[in-house]
Amino acid sequence: MDLKIFFTIFTAVFIAELGDKTQLATMLFAADKEVSKITVFLGASIALIVASAIGVLAGSFISQYVSERYLHYVAGIGFIVIGVWTLIKA
Repeated sequence: MDLKIFFTIFTAVFIAELGDKTQLATMLFAADKEVSKITVFLGASIALIVASAIGVLAGSFISQYVSERYLHYVAGIGFIVIGVWTLIKA
């Protein structure tokens, strides 16, 4: 395992997840006094694992047909479009 890549991915995903809608929804579920905190933790954790697995599988599949360079361009443009759309809707 390449630890540099591992920590780069961990840091990027960790920062991206802080304060997003997923974390806020998880906090709301955990705030309910009648809900087990371990249930909330396990449900949220498994959901993030499955979503990440889908991302890895999709990335592996797409990379067989599209060059990494073009994927970076598409991802960059996608983030810019989402950012502009968010600014317009604010």
